[in-house]
Amino acid sequence: MMNGIGLKWKPFSMLASVAMLLNIGIQETRSEDWHQFRGQNSSGIGSGSPPVQFGPEENVIWSTEVAPGHSSPCIAGKRLFLTSFDTENSTVSVDCFDRMSGEHLWSTPFHVEALEKGHPSFNPASSSPCCDAENVLAYFGSYGLVCLDHEGKLIWERRLPTAKSFGGNATSPMLHEDRVILYRGNYVDHYIVCFDKSSGRELWKVQQTEKFTGEMACTACPIIHDNKVICHSARSVQAFDIESGDRLWIAQCATTATSTPVIVGEEVFVSTWNKLGEPDLRPPFPDFDTLTQQNDQDASGTINRNEFPKLWIFHRPEGIEAPMNGAPVSFNHCDKNKNGEIQQDEWKRAIEELENFRDGYETHGLLAIPIQSEGHIGADRVRVLTTRGIPEVPSPVAKGNTIYLIKNGGQLSCVDVESGEIIQRMRTQGGGTHYASPLIANDHLYCFAGDGRVSVMKITDRPTIVSVNEMEENVYATPAIVDSVIYLRTHSKLFAFGEPE
Repeated sequence: MMNGIGLKWKPFSMLASVAMLLNIGIQETRSEDWHQFRGQNSSGIGSGSPPVQFGPEENVIWSTEVAPGHSSPCIAGKRLFLTSFDTENSTVSVDCFDRMSGEHLWSTPFHVEALEKGHPSFNPASSSPCCDAENVLAYFGSYGLVCLDHEGKLIWERRLPTAKSFGGNATSPMLHEDRVILYRGNYVDHYIVCFDKSSGRELWKVQQTEKFTGEMACTACPIIHDNKVICHSARSVQAFDIESGDRLWIAQCATTATSTPVIVGEEVFVSTWNKLGEPDLRPPFPDFDTLTQQNDQDASGTINRNEFPKLWIFHRPEGIEAPMNGAPVSFNHCDKNKNGEIQQDEWKRAIEELENFRDGYETHGLLAIPIQSEGHIGADRVRVLTTRGIPEVPSPVAKGNTIYLIKNGGQLSCVDVESGEIIQRMRTQGGGTHYASPLIANDHLYCFAGDGRVSVMKITDRPTIVSVNEMEENVYATPAIVDSVIYLRTHSKLFAFGEPE
């Protein structure tokens, strides 16, 4: 599938590059490695002093072509792992690269009956692998969970039915010592499960009673704190005992369970999003007079199908280039008598129905939940820090007492974790849809727009932009930052960026 084609070293000499990598002193797996989505406990905190200026022609240690996939890299020692898929051969694969040189070492494919389908932005290799010094584990909604050694040999597998959902089951497993945790939510099944890493034996499984719908994403990666598995799940956040699987607490909220939580102090912070969760996602409907004044081309006093404008039940205003960006109002829904014309009484009735539908959705927000809770957590025990500027996909990242949120359009919110005060709201230079999650390293915040523009900000009381880097290709996968090197996957390449020493 891949053979290291396109491997490049620039802009400095190979000798200088090797010297730099040797100077990094890569050992076997350490705490500084990047064992899962967003690194240690999915915190999004990188190590070392990575470059703030980089791109296809700048500060490139190496680059190599990769097969299609949106998964993020995980790293153990000298090995870097990704997943990919091949439509022609109906396979999903785990791929291994030499972290020092970018050489493609091996690919282990798994044949599937049918590749999982989902939103146009999804693909069958959207789930990120996790790893340690011995193994790499990967989940595919088209196949199941697999465990391989570092040479690509299959140790065990758990075949699962092909996941079915509107968005695609892009959830990622997490590894904690000898246990593998997977949260799987789709129309076929809905549960959180724990396996023994060595044998693949199921240790516990907790079925989820929340009804799965087409609005659910269920892509959050579980995290660990004090032997508690914390999971952002469909319409809730839950904690389970890692040994027994007993549910310790649950906080219900208006969420599609897209982003991974972070921990600050004794609270877990969760960015909960739903499609009608704030006013920016609910474009206003015009009254009938305005509708006809702007669209009644034949002056009939009614609106026919050809005159009916594009109106939205919900719409992502800052991600307009993304496919399936909202839910349009249907002409058929408004034409109550089915005569091909919308009259004033029909429009009034249709708008009332749509507004009632919108009213059925709760406000979303950035929530803070006490980790040492028990049972059902009431709303009075959940802090709501902000209800505006909530990302749909990117996970929050924290440094000190500040949490950073990046949403479509490059809208950055800096939130004080104690007071809930919005310290700053600003625009990065990244526009459009954001899929990758922000990362922090060496007092810099890295934000990745889907169109490949990377904004880097110096973290101060009020963050300032220090560079904007163009990758010249889409970036959906969250990078890894280890030992001053940024490992960034575009749609066709994998880059290692670092400054020569």
